[in-house]
Amino acid sequence: MLKINFRKHLSATHFPSFSLGIIFTLFLLLIMNFSYSDSGLLSVEFPQDYKISSPLIPNELTFAGERIPIEDDDVKEIFEREFIVNTYFHSSTLFSLKRAPRWFPVIQPILAKYNIPDDFKYIVMVESNFTNVVSPKNAVGFWQLLKSSAESFGLEVNDEVDERYHVEKSTEAACKYLLDAYNRFGSWTFAAASYNMGIGGINRQLDKQRETKFFNLLLNEETTRYIGRIVSMKYIYQNPSNYGYKISPDDVYKPIGFKTVVIADSIMSWTNFAKANETNYKTLKKLNPWLRDNKLTNKKKYIYQIKLPD
Repeated sequence: MLKINFRKHLSATHFPSFSLGIIFTLFLLLIMNFSYSDSGLLSVEFPQDYKISSPLIPNELTFAGERIPIEDDDVKEIFEREFIVNTYFHSSTLFSLKRAPRWFPVIQPILAKYNIPDDFKYIVMVESNFTNVVSPKNAVGFWQLLKSSAESFGLEVNDEVDERYHVEKSTEAACKYLLDAYNRFGSWTFAAASYNMGIGGINRQLDKQRETKFFNLLLNEETTRYIGRIVSMKYIYQNPSNYGYKISPDDVYKPIGFKTVVIADSIMSWTNFAKANETNYKTLKKLNPWLRDNKLTNKKKYIYQIKLPD
């Protein structure tokens, strides 16, 4: 039979931590300002008068000038889901709203240059939330470009340079793709959906289902939700207070100032280059995330514009 000497195991050294635990628990209960409801259950007043309710969805929704048939119950439910998700996904949506004033001034002129509707800037919110993420499928950067797609639209992708991380150049590549898609489908909604599913994927579903209207198509869940995600972020961005977000001009992230220098030679060390230009490696790489190594071989003598602190 197992015998335990409680006097030995509950020695004096155990009591201080045990007692402190009880005291700490009692202290938390005292500061929580709790009370018992009529049902006898413990109820705690939720902070900041926070209420959870169904967010406002405008009676008329558009994307890139194209009307969304929100009167269709299925379409309404799809879009309502994305309004709810993005309204209550607080941290992600808040960061989107804070980062947008930094990056939209970079993205919008490029969209305008290619005659892409301004609403396409919201794709970046959905794809990457303005971060240089890498997806499980190895899509990279703000616009989540695959290597093959990036190279087909003129971006350089290798161990030393990956222009999918270059916001301006990757935006241009995305514009070329979207123009190609629009010219094939004659619809910006289809073009946006193809950015998620691929032009070939959309074409196969159009042929299979013998359909011409986007919202009559039965698509995979991700693409079905994709337009709703973009549109919900559009309306939340345009009217954040309607969805519970209170953001002052001082809260948002400002555009980053910089100057550029042109190089057409090899760089043996970006660290030495940074020091020679009175900055540091961290700042250089933050301004030029597309530089993926500590050197640039540049055998083909390409011309690069390097951003430096202004």
